[in-house]
Amino acid sequence: MSQNFTTAAEIVSYSLGRQVGDQFASDPFDGINADAIAAGVIDALAGKPSPISQDALQKAFQEINDIMQAKEAEKAKKAAEEGEAFLAENAKKEGIIVTESGLQYEILVEGTGEKPQVDSVVSTHYHGTLIDGTVFDSSVQRGQPAQFPVNRVIGGWTEALQMMPTGSKWRLYIPHHLAYGPQGSGGKIAPYSALIFDVELLDIVS
Repeated sequence: MSQNFTTAAEIVSYSLGRQVGDQFASDPFDGINADAIAAGVIDALAGKPSPISQDALQKAFQEINDIMQAKEAEKAKKAAEEGEAFLAENAKKEGIIVTESGLQYEILVEGTGEKPQVDSVVSTHYHGTLIDGTVFDSSVQRGQPAQFPVNRVIGGWTEALQMMPTGSKWRLYIPHHLAYGPQGSGGKIAPYSALIFDVELLDIVS
């Protein structure tokens, strides 16, 4: 239901509730109930005791946690299997170079400048996707190159950058153990995900 909040107290109250809602919406669990959340807030502000015992609460939390962990494990397993299958097929394609570590790359543009060292700071443009094409990060889309130390990025990048002459543009196919591994990254990159990056090495800053 849409409502108009005009006073400072109403605006701040709504914003606080919105923050809680945004937090749950970013990482929901199956069966999450907005009415129950609202009832809990209302009872707390009214000073009413909780109708739920501590034992029941702990049991319910454990049940939801077990369900969420099982789903995350299944998601990670699927990501690992799909990534391995993708990389196995990709390695057969013409122009794909596979290093001893398992990193795969193809040269889109061959530069002629110096190669960075492991302790260099570089300027790059990049476009990162999952193997299904979903974009998770892109300096190209932001229109702003990124600078960072070669040894402060994921393993696949650290390895590739030291082989790239400045001015090069490579497409990297990075297995999970050279990317974010079992941890994943935020909500966009699941654990054990293989990643694809188009990387253009613009300059060695230092």
